[in-house]
Amino acid sequence: MGGLSARQLLWLFLRLNGRISRAAYLLAGLLANLVPGFLLYRFTLAPVESQAADSWAVAFFLIGLLSVWSIFALSVKRVHDLGKPGPYALALFVPVISYVVFIVLCVMPGDPAPNRYGAETNSPG
Repeated sequence: MGGLSARQLLWLFLRLNGRISRAAYLLAGLLANLVPGFLLYRFTLAPVESQAADSWAVAFFLIGLLSVWSIFALSVKRVHDLGKPGPYALALFVPVISYVVFIVLCVMPGDPAPNRYGAETNSPG
């Protein structure tokens, strides 16, 4: 049983091309949120004004930025699977509307046939 290669993971979390399925979007999005959540947890356990707290804060900030990009990249690919252009994913950054958009992206089935963003889901296109 083979796993994802480093190249596939880089595409999944960082690139804006291609399409992904509802399941891939949900699972990868959970992972992209879990990692900064863990770092925030570790930061809250560190003694105030300690070297450890500073290190965890920096790690949380940097990984948090990467996580925001990853969630955007995942959302662009999910929107592509619906046959829509990538900028539609920006709706995830609008308060209140973001919840509705997230649910739609998790529930609405993608194009079963090839579209202009790729021949199949879960591939770079």
